[in-house]
Amino acid sequence: MTKIKMCGLRREVDIEYANRINPEYIGYVFAKSSKRYVQPETAAQLTKKLDSSITPVGVFVNSPIEDVIDIVHSGAIRAVQLHGEESEDYAAELKKLGICVIRAYKVRSEADIKAAESSCADYVLLDSGQGSGETFDWLVIGEIKREYFLAGGLTAANVSDAVKTLRPYAVDASSCLETDGFKDFDKMNAFAQAVRK
Repeated sequence: MTKIKMCGLRREVDIEYANRINPEYIGYVFAKSSKRYVQPETAAQLTKKLDSSITPVGVFVNSPIEDVIDIVHSGAIRAVQLHGEESEDYAAELKKLGICVIRAYKVRSEADIKAAESSCADYVLLDSGQGSGETFDWLVIGEIKREYFLAGGLTAANVSDAVKTLRPYAVDASSCLETDGFKDFDKMNAFAQAVRK
């Protein structure tokens, strides 16, 4: 069964929605340039209210590794998603500390899939770009030889096709789960139902 990650949560009500829907992962965005940015202290408080069966993931873009480690140690998150130009050494350093690492790749060609295949990260995330809300050409994925998260332009309308066609380890959504820039329970629920059916 394909797992679900719902990203960009930042309010207490978002956590309540997640607890009702029970995706396997939720994401907090720690990139200050994002409109979904959440302060690490806020994330730590939100995680205290999160069902313990759901893994909270921190999304980072070129953050100093010490900051990432501090946020993990605060209990705010249990996995790290890297969306910048972080090196393999950076990812390997986190893994040495027992931290689960998800490495994002912007997919434009088969070369990007090859790079993803060779990453030392625990999982890779194949995306069309940082929160662009657009899909990429799924045919490029081909016969990828590792488990991956699929992101980029997934909605309740197209995600069941993605799951049937590609059998990704997990699907990741953010903007399609919102109304006026905030998470919407009905949209989150519809997305989860589409994946699970």
